[in-house]
Amino acid sequence: MADLIIIAYDSEATAEAARKKLFELQKEYLVELGDAVVAVRHDDGTVKLNQLINLTAAGAASGGMWGALVGLLFLNPLLGAAIGAGAGALSGRFTDVGIDDKFMKDAATALTPGQAALCVLVRKVTADKVLPAMAHFGGTVLRTNLTEEQETKLREALAKG
Repeated sequence: MADLIIIAYDSEATAEAARKKLFELQKEYLVELGDAVVAVRHDDGTVKLNQLINLTAAGAASGGMWGALVGLLFLNPLLGAAIGAGAGALSGRFTDVGIDDKFMKDAATALTPGQAALCVLVRKVTADKVLPAMAHFGGTVLRTNLTEEQETKLREALAKG
């Protein structure tokens, strides 16, 4: 079972630095992430999600490649690539993996303008090594599905930062 943790930070730079640190810890096999997204609340009140993967671009690239291959069969690879890229971009635009985008945007409405939140889906974690590494970023826990005991440990570790 994966755990969802959303931590608010004072700035987008701090949230991005915390996400970068999580990726470093993942390379050391101390944490296994399902998703890590930074949600930023702008001055006009809108919320922007900084995803790991742009699914629209990935879908367009994949669709373009497959469309060109199919187009080769009908002796028109350029038309096939164009149609495939369009279809791939469209399917990528409506595909959502990891944490639900609407849920993250709703959670980020609790932020004040200029603040950012790190939304993390954690599959496995070595908490006694990861918490001290993440503590110096500080932050405030907005939402989590951890047990009361685990959430208290997380809040205490972040308060030390």
